Amino acid sequence: MRAAVFHEPGPASVLQIVDRRLPPAGAGEVRVRIVLSAVNPTDTGTRAGRGVPDGVVPPRVPNQDGAGVVDALGEGVRGLEPGDRVWVWDAGYARADGTAQEYVVLPRHQVVRMNDDVPFEVGADLGIPALTAHRCLTVAAGGPARLEPGALTGRTVLVAGGAGAVGNAVIQLAKWAGATVLTTVSSKEKADLALAAGADAVVNYREEDVAARVREIAPAGPDLIVEVDTGNLDLDLDVIAPGGNIVVYVVGEIHMSDVKAILKNVSLDFVLTYTTTPEEKANAVSAVAEAANAGAFRVGEQAGLPILRFPLDRAADAHEAVENHAVGKVVIEVTAP
Repeated sequence: MRAAVFHEPGPASVLQIVDRRLPPAGAGEVRVRIVLSAVNPTDTGTRAGRGVPDGVVPPRVPNQDGAGVVDALGEGVRGLEPGDRVWVWDAGYARADGTAQEYVVLPRHQVVRMNDDVPFEVGADLGIPALTAHRCLTVAAGGPARLEPGALTGRTVLVAGGAGAVGNAVIQLAKWAGATVLTTVSSKEKADLALAAGADAVVNYREEDVAARVREIAPAGPDLIVEVDTGNLDLDLDVIAPGGNIVVYVVGEIHMSDVKAILKNVSLDFVLTYTTTPEEKANAVSAVAEAANAGAFRVGEQAGLPILRFPLDRAADAHEAVENHAVGKVVIEVTAP
């Protein structure tokens, strides 16, 4: 089988396409033929040697997320059959074999069946972006542990960076769960994408006074802010509702007014989907799968997340596209559907 491999950390050019032996599916494992392998910023970070430490050294096949078809089942596997359409998560975390290869073998619980009418493009986006989004929306004390329709009814969510993959997933899952969703973006084009994802209101932070617009749209303030840039924390504290929650899912230095946080009794949380508890991960996987199977989670320009495609031979170009902040979801076409 063909695979993209890097033998040492470095720029995207360290990725090489090689032939490898077809791995067997052991007891409790599933072999998946990967149709689409998704590329996330964390994947490029791991390849570059600055990703989340997981104790695994090269050679490695990159990429955590993907969608494909069940190819073989190991002894004891239940609930799946060869030919089932599936999505996978955390394939390359604490393992040397990610999804940028024709076949990957994973434990049963990391392979999730999806309905036959769910596109592979959706499945490829249901790993890091959607699971991160779910945890961001459920981490607050007193909030729901698992999203479902109605779980966030009556709550207002502010999403920073609504045109990114995680921001898009937060918007879609929050709307599915009944929240009112506001988001910030940096351009008219990104505003159009955020509205396509389902945001109720969009603020262009390059052209508008964000605090004034948020107060105009949501006078009581957002109950929850999902933050992509720690440099925005003082602004977040200005607009958040008393007792609200700010959740950060990126790495950055923090400079903020603790007085504002204390006066409003605000809580600040941090999310990394890799290291959530088994219960938190199980809740996220089941809720995200339910949303996708119900048609409530979509991708493509019409859903605010353009799909940018690269063949496996151009895996390095796909990684570079993510590093250059391409707008949309970057996927590698590994095998034919």
